[in-house]
Formats: sequence, structure tokens, C-alpha cells
Amino acid sequence: MIRIYHNSRCSKSRSALALLEQHGKPFEVIHYLETPPSAAELKALLSQLGITARQLLRTGEDEYRELELGDSSLSEAMLIAAMVKHPRLIERPIVIANDNAVIGRPPEKVLDILQS
Repeated sequence: MIRIYHNSRCSKSRSALALLEQHGKPFEVIHYLETPPSAAELKALLSQLGITARQLLRTGEDEYRELELGDSSLSEAMLIAAMVKHPRLIERPIVIANDNAVIGRPPEKVLDILQS
């Protein structure tokens, strides 16, 4: 099953969704701002993406500055907890297919895992 963690306000996320629609295979849309992933789900996503929690953070969001998430002493668990509580901090879109995951920036990166 293909899944996309989607934010309809994001142009990159909308473009990735359009690519999935063009691909023609069924997929599930997860509106992660309305239904944030749990800490366990985020850990699994990070493992699939092969990145750290810090690499998944959107540093331009107000919450990033307000919560002082740039502090390098914060643990992986603390960063994951911040993303669970404030899902706007999660980079988007994330697409999962065939046990692989990719951040769709640029959106064409989605095509890489659809063909694997």
C-alpha cells in the first residue's frame, strides 16, 4: 500500500499527490495535521527514510523557534515528542511505498520509490 503524509496547503505536497494520482495505483492520504503520527509511527518513518528526527524538522516554522529546537543538546526523543505535539514541524510530503519512504522535495522524488 502506498501512503502519503499530506498537507493540502503545501504546493510540494499537492504536486506529489498529483504524481501519485497519475501513477494510477491505489494510495492512502494521511492528513497528518489532523491526525498526527504517534512517536512510534514517527520512529518507524525515520527508520524508513534513513534520517534523524532533526533532519525531518521544518526549521522555518514558528514552533521551531518558540520551542528552541535548534538546541543541539535536545535528544532524538525530545525532537520526536515536539513533532507529535506540533505536526507542522514535520517535513512534507512523505510518501511510503514498498517498505521505502521518501520526502517529496522535489515532488519528483516520489517517482523513485514507486518504481522500486
